[in-house]
Amino acid sequence: MLTACVNGTDHPLPSDPRRTLLDWLRDDLALPGTKKGCDHGQCGACTVIVDGRRMNSCLSLAQLHHGDSIETIESIGSADKLSVLQKAFVTHDGFQCGYCTPGQICSAKALMQELSDGWASAVSDDITVTPAITKEELRERMSGNLCRCGAYSNIIAALEEVLADHPLHEGASA
Repeated sequence: MLTACVNGTDHPLPSDPRRTLLDWLRDDLALPGTKKGCDHGQCGACTVIVDGRRMNSCLSLAQLHHGDSIETIESIGSADKLSVLQKAFVTHDGFQCGYCTPGQICSAKALMQELSDGWASAVSDDITVTPAITKEELRERMSGNLCRCGAYSNIIAALEEVLADHPLHEGASA
């Protein structure tokens, strides 16, 4: 039997090889936090974290994730116990309607790991050195997640707050 670990619990994958990861999470596992936006990989509302890396769940077939560890917004925090990222989004009003927020937060969590791992981005000046955490760098890294309400500056402010003590952040104390 094919299985994947979702939010710390093993689940059998669907037998239908055409079932997307998004539909399996939402419909079969009753994890509605992962949103179906465009269903074409263009908006990022369906972003989840698979084996530590962010991905659009609408573009991936569930059966391809045998043995993978999948993290959805439901594992990052809850209404009664918000994560640091979620608190920062609330503090900085990093959402308006909230539809894109689960994908934004999953993407932001993975972004923090990418920065810690020293991954360069399209706006990195030199791909051979660990990039500094700047507004431009954060905007580029979050560009795969659209917000139709336009809360981008608030999302960046939330990320800056969470990353303020990160040694790569401009102005962070060394």
